[in-house]
Amino acid sequence: MAATRQAVNGGRRSRTRMSKLARREMKWGLIFLSPWFAGFLAFTVLPIIASLVFSVTDFNLVKPEETTFIGLRNYARLFGDRQVLESLLVTVRFALISVPLGMLLPLGLALLVNSPNLMARNLFRTFFYMPIMIPVVAGVMIFQGVLNSQSGWVNRFLGLLGIMGPEWFQSKTWVLPALTLMGFWGVGNTMMYLLAGLQNVPTELHEAAKVDGAGPFRRLLTITLPMISPVIFYNLTLSLIGTFQYFTQAYVISHGRGDPDGATLFYNLYLFKTAFTFSDMGYGATLAWLLFVIVLALTIFLFRTSGRWVYYAGEEG
Repeated sequence: MAATRQAVNGGRRSRTRMSKLARREMKWGLIFLSPWFAGFLAFTVLPIIASLVFSVTDFNLVKPEETTFIGLRNYARLFGDRQVLESLLVTVRFALISVPLGMLLPLGLALLVNSPNLMARNLFRTFFYMPIMIPVVAGVMIFQGVLNSQSGWVNRFLGLLGIMGPEWFQSKTWVLPALTLMGFWGVGNTMMYLLAGLQNVPTELHEAAKVDGAGPFRRLLTITLPMISPVIFYNLTLSLIGTFQYFTQAYVISHGRGDPDGATLFYNLYLFKTAFTFSDMGYGATLAWLLFVIVLALTIFLFRTSGRWVYYAGEEG
């Protein structure tokens, strides 16, 4: 009995020592995480709360002392604001062009640099990824020269073929395709994600399909794409969210005006002009919350429909 009590007491002391050690580790873990918590609170949580408060006021940056509570009047104003619909249509049109092409091009590049028959594969991977290191504004300024309607090398090359090059940034028809071409400059990041997914596809699946007589295109459709579908889904979600947050390129190209004739007045650009150019921060916060609701709805839609085409290894059914 004495030995049993001693063993029990020893176990209790061991658990007590372990609990003290766990508490100490937790304390130091929270101390090391505290800078992140402080930044998250100061730069994410508090601005979200502030924007929600601003959206029910007539807060003006020029006259903050005259701010009054106006309830849901800003939200009602959304339904009568023609610019909201027009800027959303510009954003949706751009998404319909850029998102599919922005997924197909990096997928093609990833398949290319993953091919064992390609010489100097690592060199090509580096070249395709390098443009992502260039700042966005610098890239926009480069493409302003590349796609210049008079002196740009794209139009000069088209001229050698006897084709009249378009006025890329001065035409309502061509400005969105021009911005899409500009976006191809930074597909290296997406390409690397897809390349990582391709390298995780089991080679025995391709070998078995070859034995069964499946060609390269059939193997791509029935093996490669289903196996990397989680990576495609991840990049598609980020791409769609990024498209609705599109701002910097359009701002630099049009100098914040949405030229030509409102063709580049993206929703985010209209939000920025409302809040900071016209100092109507209350209505600008309301526009931000509408953008949040739209992006949240699209994200939920993608996740709800992902079960029909995204395959996760090891899942049942």
